[in-house]
Amino acid sequence: FDYTPVGLSIAIVGFVFLTVGWRLLPKRRGASSMDAAFRLERYTTEAPLPAGNPHVGTSVGELEALGEGDVQVATVVRERFRRYPAGPSFQLAADDVLLLRGEPADLERFVARTGVVLAGGQGDAEGEITVMEGVVTAESDLVGRTPAQLDLERRRGIGILAVSRRGKRIEGLISATRFRTGDVVVMRGRSDGLPETLGDLKVLPLATREIALGKNSRSWLPLAILVLAMGLVAAHVVPVAVAFFGAVVAILLVRAMTPHDAYGSIEWPVLVLLGALIPISESINTTGGADLIAKHLMAVVQNLSPTLALGVTLILAMAVTPFLNNAATVLVMGPIAARLAGLLGLNPDPFLMAVALGAACDFLTPIGHQCNTLVMGPGGYRFGDYARLGLPLSIIVIVVGVPLLAVFWPIRPV
Repeated sequence: FDYTPVGLSIAIVGFVFLTVGWRLLPKRRGASSMDAAFRLERYTTEAPLPAGNPHVGTSVGELEALGEGDVQVATVVRERFRRYPAGPSFQLAADDVLLLRGEPADLERFVARTGVVLAGGQGDAEGEITVMEGVVTAESDLVGRTPAQLDLERRRGIGILAVSRRGKRIEGLISATRFRTGDVVVMRGRSDGLPETLGDLKVLPLATREIALGKNSRSWLPLAILVLAMGLVAAHVVPVAVAFFGAVVAILLVRAMTPHDAYGSIEWPVLVLLGALIPISESINTTGGADLIAKHLMAVVQNLSPTLALGVTLILAMAVTPFLNNAATVLVMGPIAARLAGLLGLNPDPFLMAVALGAACDFLTPIGHQCNTLVMGPGGYRFGDYARLGLPLSIIVIVVGVPLLAVFWPIRPV
């Protein structure tokens, strides 16, 4: 946490600026995603409340407030067949079954925050689990029959998590709901068998989109593992690489993430870029390239004060980042900054920190950092929009960052 004094200070100043500076951004319409094509009725899913559930005795309104999303408790089924309209003051009892209505993403957040378990989603099937959406076709064996009659979980190894029906709300239990042609269902099952099962049942899969509903995410475990790994690193118990590699292995062992999801989450272009630039960084250092570049920089900064030389290093790192990516900039600029500090007879630590800070603070382009790129499409931003807010932010980083670096990482002769 050596970075914390400088990083936290800049974060606070930047946050204060953004409370008013966001007005510099133009109002643009975000790019449409594939999810925009899914104009379906809201899904209906069911969640039982067994005895001992912490929500027994609370009101419907209190439970919906816990979810913090656009999820409605539409109906409460009691004693299997008695249906009650779920008003905000309705008190929940043991063995009630809640009929929830909402979009898959909202339902998933509701499940994660409230801890309720979906019917059809609590099976502990071995292997990797997939959740898919499909449309019941006219030729499907599901038409006119209920999930209870079909006994899909025992016979086919799949669970029905939710159903969406155009033009009609589903008021009863999903297990007792007769499928109709055109119903959209969310099914959960083993990755190696679910596609074949959908084909056998003549359920047409919808275009691929990420559906987390019904997956056993165990959302608190990854956070706990991350905190433990950071604590071990901070206490100098194990090196960084060992701690975080162990964290990845632990997340896979507790099945909070599947190997398929783990590979899918890797930013392969960044990984390949870093792998290619590490030897370039080494070659710049070993062939004398860093010395050569540092000598040219020396000619520029030799008549400046050490603090201004530190500022030039920070600005150079910020300028190079859009062309190389932030991590690659550190690999290339790190040796150069260290050589420059050596030629000036100064401690290299503040110059290396200036490179780290500058490489992490590219706000002028959508390509210097992956986070900048990720918001470009949803925000509908153009290349030139980044400078409107990014230029003031960059100036703040330079004006605030250089003095802070000089304070917490003193510029002293070696």
